[in-house]
Amino acid sequence: MDISGKSDELAIAIKELVYQNEEKGKRAAELTIANTELTFQNKEKGKRAAELVIANKELAFQNKEKGKRAAELTIANTELAFQNQEKGKRAAELTIANTELAFQNEEKGKRAAELTIANAELAFQNEEKGKRAAELTIANTELAYQNEEKGKRAAELTIANTELAYQNEEKGKRAAELTIANTELAFQNEEKEKRAAELIIANKELLAFTYVSSHDLQEPLRKIQTYSDLLEQENPNSTAKGKEYIRRIQSAAGRMQQLIIDLLEYSRINATERKFEMTDLNAIVEEVKVDLKEAIEEKNAVIDIRSLCHVNIIAFQFRQLIHNLISNALKFSIPGVPPHVIISSILVKGNSTNHEFLLPGRSYCHITIQDNGIGFEPKFSERIFEVFQRLHNRETYAGTGIGLAIVKKIVDNHNGLIFAVSEITKGATFEIYIPHI
Repeated sequence: MDISGKSDELAIAIKELVYQNEEKGKRAAELTIANTELTFQNKEKGKRAAELVIANKELAFQNKEKGKRAAELTIANTELAFQNQEKGKRAAELTIANTELAFQNEEKGKRAAELTIANAELAFQNEEKGKRAAELTIANTELAYQNEEKGKRAAELTIANTELAYQNEEKGKRAAELTIANTELAFQNEEKEKRAAELIIANKELLAFTYVSSHDLQEPLRKIQTYSDLLEQENPNSTAKGKEYIRRIQSAAGRMQQLIIDLLEYSRINATERKFEMTDLNAIVEEVKVDLKEAIEEKNAVIDIRSLCHVNIIAFQFRQLIHNLISNALKFSIPGVPPHVIISSILVKGNSTNHEFLLPGRSYCHITIQDNGIGFEPKFSERIFEVFQRLHNRETYAGTGIGLAIVKKIVDNHNGLIFAVSEITKGATFEIYIPHI
């Protein structure tokens, strides 16, 4: 027999026994709790039994009351059934009455609608009759007017046919005149080509004249001036009349030389290339002031420059223009009164001026040059711009009468406008308009 195997079984049996005892303890504890719970439940059941007795008494009382209420309810139900029956009768009668009333209202609505339609139809018919009557009146008037117009058209047609015949006759005449005009035009074009060729030749001759003027004519003048100076030096003891003759020779030669220079300048205005560029007028006036510095200082003149604009011009020509106008202001000043020249400009639209020669929508630089000199009579305001026109004698005021003609030609080269306003002893104002781009 295996002793170790028995020991293991005994140990297992002991563990099993201990476990069973623990479980019994737990069951005993649970049984105690259950008994305590059962005691509490029995106690509660007693309380519930007492409450049930009281509730049964209350229920018996309520059942008795319910019996009374049931009897009263039976009577009330009987009364209610009777009232409902009466209400049903009244409702049936009301339904019949409402049905009849609805039928009558519907019939009245139909009659009213039919009457409305009939009235509308009658009004429409009356309106249509009125329209037909009015249309008939208009149609009769239109018919009378058309008949009248037909009469007029017939008369006009007669006149138109007569006019058409006359126009056809005139067209024939115009065609003949046009043929003659075309022949004349062809002749004029041919003549223009001849004139153009002649103009080219004339320009060449003018260039040749310019060359002769600048060289061949000035050379004899220089000799005259030189020999007259030598003659004056060689004859210091000549008579007063002899000295006067020499002075006149020198003066005439000087005027001749100035005339040649002015003529050359005038011809150069037309012959030179016209190169336009945006230029500041302030710079041009300053350059002219430097050129005329000695004359300005000699006469204590004041050149007042006010807000000059930039303008698209031929710069060297405009410098000549400003030079000539300021020179004129210095030359034709009142003796003993320092010259005061005011130069200003503003931008204006052509339509803001009163000059019909300016384009309405174009901008112009309006230049004003005003002096306080001797002025001139208003009737000479256009004449002063003509070549060789002088308003004063040579002994009083030197010059050739070409300076303002050059100014006018320069303004024309710029597609501008110039005019002068003046009165005797009240100075002169030159107004210039140059297109501004």
